[in-house]
Amino acid sequence: MSGQQRDLTFQNFGEVRSEVESLLRLGYKPVGKWDLAQVCNHLADWLTFPVDGFPKAPLFIRFVLWALSKTIAPGQFRKMLETGKMRAGTPTIPETVSASGGDVAKAVDRFLKALDRFEAHHGPYHPSPLFGSVDQETATRLQLIHAAHHLSFLIPVMDGQTA
Repeated sequence: MSGQQRDLTFQNFGEVRSEVESLLRLGYKPVGKWDLAQVCNHLADWLTFPVDGFPKAPLFIRFVLWALSKTIAPGQFRKMLETGKMRAGTPTIPETVSASGGDVAKAVDRFLKALDRFEAHHGPYHPSPLFGSVDQETATRLQLIHAAHHLSFLIPVMDGQTA
């Protein structure tokens, strides 16, 4: 699908929760490649990694991540935090992209539980293989930016019309 994504920004997790529940209740038109179930499952995975640990990548990928973490990743990370935006088309771990057409209610529930768990976590986070260790404020900001990025490709439908 193609179309215009929304300019979406979240200040807190309550806004994210409200947006996801609204998309589930009212419906949406995807203008990207993923549906709501895929977005929610993907976001749930990435909310879980800092708390439980990141998946161990194959040796070659670990080397690439290490090299990126020492070169371009710090600048990209700073830019993302400054602008509040993620670049479209950024590669991700393939296992965090589920097949389209999944059970949307189940995916939303999984996401909301992961969000609650991330919010309740007040200990240290596992370091990202790309960005290293971050504090709670930075980890939260990163999750809000990530959620806004993916949810911006889902356009709410109201009264049979797109918003």
